[in-house]
Amino acid sequence: MAETTIVGIKARQILDSRGRPTVEADIELAGGATGRASVPSGASTSRAEAHELRDADANRYFGRGVSRAVGHVRGEIASALLGQDAADQSGLDRRMRELDGTPQLERLGANAVLSVSLAACRATAAARQQPLYRRIAELTGTRTPMLPLPMVNIFSGGLHAGRGMDLQDFLAIPLAATDYESGLHAIVKVRDAAEGVVHRHGAPVLLADEGGLSPGCASAEIALELMVEAIERAGLKPGLDIGIAIDVAATALVGPDGRYHLAREGHDYSSAQMIETVERWVRRFPIVSVEDGLHDEDWSHWPELTARLRHIQVVGDDLFSTNPARIRRGIDIGAANSALIKVNQNGTLSGTLEAIATSRQAGYATVISARSGETADSFIADLAVGALGGQIKIGSVRNMERLEKYNQLLRIAEDPEVGYAGTRFLACDARPAAAARIA
Repeated sequence: MAETTIVGIKARQILDSRGRPTVEADIELAGGATGRASVPSGASTSRAEAHELRDADANRYFGRGVSRAVGHVRGEIASALLGQDAADQSGLDRRMRELDGTPQLERLGANAVLSVSLAACRATAAARQQPLYRRIAELTGTRTPMLPLPMVNIFSGGLHAGRGMDLQDFLAIPLAATDYESGLHAIVKVRDAAEGVVHRHGAPVLLADEGGLSPGCASAEIALELMVEAIERAGLKPGLDIGIAIDVAATALVGPDGRYHLAREGHDYSSAQMIETVERWVRRFPIVSVEDGLHDEDWSHWPELTARLRHIQVVGDDLFSTNPARIRRGIDIGAANSALIKVNQNGTLSGTLEAIATSRQAGYATVISARSGETADSFIADLAVGALGGQIKIGSVRNMERLEKYNQLLRIAEDPEVGYAGTRFLACDARPAAAARIA
């Protein structure tokens, strides 16, 4: 029996960063190595995501329990995978998809399947005495793993902050840093300065789901002005040292009439008007990345948005849902130039790696992303390094479920053979244009 043969699979219900149940799985191999992984959960979700199976029992965790998903890991999944080789990542993931038999893993639950998929990868790395990022590099054929450029939440709105602001996230990106540690340091300075700026303006300093501040600004322009002020207060130059990214999360803004409702601003926009509004923000502020500027099924307008913002990064999150087929559709029509990558949107590690490869083969950038409901599992930090993700979006530099991932990247940075991606994988070199807009 090979040392990577699966001899035991366990699962349990644990709580995520919002106090909601999620699935955690353990895998034991014949050689004695073990691997554990837990699954995140999103608030702003797309209909195209892999299905998160919940119990719908109102008497247990308000219907959010995951005991059925846990039961599927202990039962059908364990029966199918015991005796299989954990090192055959694609084979295991394919077997679980076949076992489920639905396009979006509705029957067994993507949370059940993913917990086992990730635990198998970690167990194999342990059996081979490899760092997890090295095992992922093997799976992707990556010869030179690199630490990703961090994209860090400073202000939050949307579904991450009780709709206190229309847009979901305002983030900072360290453009000038030459290594991961100095980039993270610059971001910490901006985050601390932002708290002082919010205090000075008399706004609340409440924290949102991902640890960002939720000042409840009445418009995106006000929040962007506070971002610029925070960068300057930190002693850094907007557009040169620090760029701004925004996550519009437009799927959460669109109504049944197909119009975008910005309730805090008191505006309703057509798709064309939404494109003009986003373009206006980009012209006025040092924005280098825009995520989900339109909703997830507004395919006819995404190419225009991308063309109008051609000098910066245009990220599809809900649009692509870490689904290779949807990414290929976007590539074919020129929708976006970057894909957000979330493991639980796809449901397996192999499928996630396929989404990354599909994006990169077309020249699209990738951003490895956490979810608003996270656990202490740092898997995505290793994923971003080993799969050459280029960029990572974890949340703010607050709350241990976020910091554990930032800290894991600091540990990986001790490997002298791992470089730093910097801005080389940021879609379009927007720094000169961003700096000019703030000059």
